[in-house]
Amino acid sequence: MILDTISNSKKILLLTHVNPDGDTLGSACAMKEYIGEKADILVQTKKDTGVPYNYKFLPQLENAEFLDTVKADYDLVIALDVASKDRIVDSAREIFDKAPVTINIDHHKTNKGYAKLNLIKGGYSSCGEVLFDFFTENNIPITKNMAEALYVAILTDTGCFKYEATTKDTFFAVSKLTETGIDISDIARKCYDNKPKKMITFQSDVILNAKYQMDDKVVYAIIDKEILDKYNVGNEHTEGIAEILRSISSVDVSIVLKETSNKTTKVSLRSKTIDLTPVVEKFSGGGHKFAAGCTVKKPAKEAIELILDELYKCLKY
Repeated sequence: MILDTISNSKKILLLTHVNPDGDTLGSACAMKEYIGEKADILVQTKKDTGVPYNYKFLPQLENAEFLDTVKADYDLVIALDVASKDRIVDSAREIFDKAPVTINIDHHKTNKGYAKLNLIKGGYSSCGEVLFDFFTENNIPITKNMAEALYVAILTDTGCFKYEATTKDTFFAVSKLTETGIDISDIARKCYDNKPKKMITFQSDVILNAKYQMDDKVVYAIIDKEILDKYNVGNEHTEGIAEILRSISSVDVSIVLKETSNKTTKVSLRSKTIDLTPVVEKFSGGGHKFAAGCTVKKPAKEAIELILDELYKCLKY
């Protein structure tokens, strides 16, 4: 059904999620490579901040669309790696809702299937792995460009193959992708060893001013417009902070709150042992057991109190 829908559509829009990561971007690029010219990738609002610096090498992203410029009428909209509708990039939910046909391709267990057609494999390592199976099962040849994009999706969403959702099937998928001749060492360098100096100094400041709770078991950091302006950085420079804070030996749960306006805060949560899905579902969010996110329609200082209240209900210390 999904394959036929894609084939029969004349103009297709591929949606990524807010604060796009390697999985949503890699998945979108692989799908764009497969579909061709009749598909557009929608990334962010502003072209200068739309694509994170470390993913700009991905095939097809140089031709990405932005809400400022997208004008076409689409008869099909596909959301990739978007766990819930509120995670669709910026205000593109309106485009999604108006589309005659919508498809939702994802791997989050919390995804309730909000599109007309849904391909959800909860528990898979990444949307990239879901797409690998989709292409393979439908006898669609995976080109080198598609393989590079899918490898980025899987590599980054498994935390370099260390997260719990990584399975033997994940390794089978990436072994097949490497057969196309992609340079996995070069891909890893571009994704992880390519950080601008201002990103390091900015993240150091954020981490230094993080607040600790419950004998250092819970830590949170607030990122507001003031600190973003201080270092002249964008949302793409915030990636990885939650993981760094979680890596502290005493910390079980890390929370990063990014204030997008006076009344809205994007929240990223990471944990070592606590199931975070009940917390984010209270705010219509989604994600994985140990990595989840949501949007709270409050300023960051109010949002953290609401998040902590829900989190403490799940703690059994």
